[in-house]
Amino acid sequence: MNIEAFREYCVSKKGVTEDFPFDEKTLVFKVMGKMFALSGLDRIPTQINLKCDPERSAFLREQYDGFIVPGYHMSKAHWNTLYIDNLSPKLILELTDHSYDLVVSKFTKKVRNEFDALDEK
Repeated sequence: MNIEAFREYCVSKKGVTEDFPFDEKTLVFKVMGKMFALSGLDRIPTQINLKCDPERSAFLREQYDGFIVPGYHMSKAHWNTLYIDNLSPKLILELTDHSYDLVVSKFTKKVRNEFDALDEK
């Protein structure tokens, strides 16, 4: 999977926006204003950061040693860095969905209502 396919997948999800809040090289994806994915566009090999349940993170880091590592410049317990050139697209999409779902599950009632109202548009 390349970064453009990853980007297209992220922006196709409900409530997602993309921007460059840190610098012109770090693309951030947010759902309802909450970050769930980012990528340093100048990083070689291609890398993305995704939120992850801490227990699942430990398992993934062991299973994909060197290709899924603690999140670069992020909370090491809650974020992973994925070297996407070395992982299957299916796994990348699954972990992207997991990250998105984690963020959505933590919405306040107000944000949840706004998110749910997007279906009505």
